[in-house]
Amino acid sequence: MALPRIDDAERRRRLSVRHALAVPAASTEEVARSVVALHSTDPASMTLAVAARLKRPDVADLERALYEERTVVRVLAMRRTVFAVPADLALACLAATADSVAAPERRKLLAMLRDSAVSDDPETWLDTAHRTAQDAIERLGTFSSAELAAADPLLATRIEIGAGTKYATRQSIASRLLTVMSAEGHVVRARPAGAWASTQFRWAAMRGWSDHLVEPTDAASAAVEIARRWLLAYGPARPEDLQWWTGWTKRATVAALAPLETVEVEGDEGPLIALADDLEPTPEPAPWVALLPALDSTTMGWKHRDWYIGPHRPALYDTNGNAGPTIWADGRVVGGWTIRDDGTVGVRLLDDPGSTARDAIDSAAHRLEVFLDGTVIRARARGWTPVERELRS
Repeated sequence: MALPRIDDAERRRRLSVRHALAVPAASTEEVARSVVALHSTDPASMTLAVAARLKRPDVADLERALYEERTVVRVLAMRRTVFAVPADLALACLAATADSVAAPERRKLLAMLRDSAVSDDPETWLDTAHRTAQDAIERLGTFSSAELAAADPLLATRIEIGAGTKYATRQSIASRLLTVMSAEGHVVRARPAGAWASTQFRWAAMRGWSDHLVEPTDAASAAVEIARRWLLAYGPARPEDLQWWTGWTKRATVAALAPLETVEVEGDEGPLIALADDLEPTPEPAPWVALLPALDSTTMGWKHRDWYIGPHRPALYDTNGNAGPTIWADGRVVGGWTIRDDGTVGVRLLDDPGSTARDAIDSAAHRLEVFLDGTVIRARARGWTPVERELRS
């Protein structure tokens, strides 16, 4: 029996509709669900990703979801990346990446303690620091890393970061401990100090942060739920796409997919997998364009990207594979853009999408300038792409 066929054109239609691009969303919660997890290492990129998908771009709606109703929560999870996810998926993300994120982060911190000669017994020392931090967090409420360090002399202990490299520096244990505790689900990133593009996060205890958190049954069931949601948003795809997106091992990926009812389908470049009840074709959406920010969840959604990026990867990704700002038209990447130091938006088309799309892209760039209102955003958690460097020169 021949495999069901889902070609690249259908995949692009699915991306258009399911990622709230052809049909914008009404709320931040809808946007987060549409892509499963909003890339949030750079808070400015997260804000622009939401704005690009909302019917009425509004920073206030994002802040409502994150800090007031707390229906969207930031977690350090897949690929050791900060994501903003629907609150009912937050604890599942942490449980499903405990072995791939939280455990390695603890091991790295133990190595830093050894390199810094803090204790002859770093395991016991770290356990004590962890308990001390938890007690302090309960007292502090919402706090900065510096405030946590000042809460107890133990937490002010200085350790060397990047020992033996040109980037070596010394920080308080509190700063690095917060990374471990966020991956473990003990703390959550709260409202930043400053405007929406600020990277100066404050913190709070995860316990009691949101009434919308849902505790998963176990790590295995959490992984299955993440795989299901990812396939619904990003499928059909290759299993190695899911493996890359989560940062799981191949064994963990296979285990997460096994309980799901999936089928193999024929794609333009080989076999893919899809949920068994998700094979119906997608109606052709209305034409659309979008200026998606660097590290956007759609642009970074798959390991194998030729079907939507075409030959443009070298121009639009940095040397580490991080996506820069991209211009999309009807499910394809057709160029890149940047925010210059004077607050203007520059665009560079790498394909000709046609006169109607070109006009729509110019209009989108103008709307983005109005939305930014002078806010200048530079490359964070990544490098400049060739197109960005060209436009900024």
